[in-house]
Amino acid sequence: QVQLVESGGGLVQAGGSLRLSCVASGRTSSSRAMGWFRQAPGKEREFVAAITWSGSRLFYADSVKGRFTISRDNAKNTGYLQMNSLKPEDTAVYYCAADQSFLIQPISYYRDLATWDYWGQGTQVTVSS
Repeated sequence: QVQLVESGGGLVQAGGSLRLSCVASGRTSSSRAMGWFRQAPGKEREFVAAITWSGSRLFYADSVKGRFTISRDNAKNTGYLQMNSLKPEDTAVYYCAADQSFLIQPISYYRDLATWDYWGQGTQVTVSS
């Protein structure tokens, strides 16, 4: 089992920045790709970004491309989501996820909720206008 714990959420004004962190513990050798999803009230959970084990491939939702940056530090078992130029529509609970696949897959794979084997509990991000 892999446990994921997110942190870094909070309240920020539009145009501001936040950096989310996701620390993995437990059988981290089973954790390969890492992703971020978000869920706004009354909406389905949606894909935000993903990064492969080596960090060689990054994937983003169109809605965050150019504003958000996903990264990871495998030595620290930690993933990050740097969020800049935040908008009120970015308000949501943000979830970290981990997948056991070593292979680099097309973005459709990472967009699929069923792909991900482990999930964090989420961290709230609220962007005021």
